[in-house]
Amino acid sequence: MSSQGRLYFLDNLRTFLIFLVVLYHAGVVYESSGLTASFWIVDDPATSNLPGLLNVIMDIFVMPTLFFISGFFAPSSLERKGAWRFLNSKFRRLMVPWAIAVFTLMPFYKVIFLSSRDLPQESWTTYFHFSNGILSMSWLWFLPVLFLFDLLYVLLWKLDIPTGKLPLSLAVAAVFVLGFSYTMAASVLGWIGWTKTPLFDFQNERLLPYFLVFLLGSLFYRRNIFDSDKRNMKLYIAVNAMAWIPINIYLITLLNYIFRPGEFLVSEGADLLLLWFGFHLSLLALLYCAVTTFKYFFNRQRRFGAALSRLSYGAYIIHIAVMGPIALVLLKLDIPGLLKYPILTVTTYVGCNLIVYAYANIKESWKLRVPGPAIQ
Repeated sequence: MSSQGRLYFLDNLRTFLIFLVVLYHAGVVYESSGLTASFWIVDDPATSNLPGLLNVIMDIFVMPTLFFISGFFAPSSLERKGAWRFLNSKFRRLMVPWAIAVFTLMPFYKVIFLSSRDLPQESWTTYFHFSNGILSMSWLWFLPVLFLFDLLYVLLWKLDIPTGKLPLSLAVAAVFVLGFSYTMAASVLGWIGWTKTPLFDFQNERLLPYFLVFLLGSLFYRRNIFDSDKRNMKLYIAVNAMAWIPINIYLITLLNYIFRPGEFLVSEGADLLLLWFGFHLSLLALLYCAVTTFKYFFNRQRRFGAALSRLSYGAYIIHIAVMGPIALVLLKLDIPGLLKYPILTVTTYVGCNLIVYAYANIKESWKLRVPGPAIQ
């Protein structure tokens, strides 16, 4: 933990990112490309171009920023608990909820998936991500991958690799160069897309970049980067002003790949260079903008913000299960997708937090009712 105490801006940023995850997944219901129609929980024909465009931008930085925050808190937890207790706590926090969700929320996902398409329900054995042949573990992929990163971080810690001594500028450059080289190699080798197994789902070309960002977060902790109150407003304004350049490079190249297959802006090789150069530079720029904005302007936490922060993890786990029935109701309403989109986002986010809040209160009241062991 920072020498200054609790870093409220990271709690606030994580809460905001969970809202963006809900916004992203609501957008998948109404995006107009049709790329997700075969597997997403509800596919509403009332579509709009806006959700898809916003999703492409959010897809660049939302999950990497969550990995960065997780990486930032990993060193202090590991040093305080030791390797075994650290991994045990991470297993209970990540893999136990994942396992419960796999055998409860994922079957519910398929129930809504089939109902929204007026398809008959199927044999119960096909309602799990490892047995249905179509649906992956969807949003739950994040939990096993984060646990894998924690395992790898413990291994680096055990090997006493001095990653915490790297200069920050060199570390950021390494994240860019290694991530860019990895995704270029994955593209050349045809290793683009998802690997789906019973335990891990991950996007092949993003696995190493995500882990590098996780390690970057741990470096920020070890170098006490957030301890200073100084603001470099010139750099902050410059990055915010220039971030649109790599974002547009990535957007234009990606959309050309999607909507003009076989046609290139320059050439196949040059387009790949533009695509991944734009992606990785955008990732670092948007990560910087997100973290710095919350550090400079949102480093306080009121009671409501603290409550949302405590509820955010539970809200993430259940949000698709809450979103599905709401999207199913909206599917039957004859209103524009551009109106359904914010309705689904807000109602899902509010509903998730209310459910998690009610569960936490019930759990707490149950603990108070159950007497502890008698003191001898």
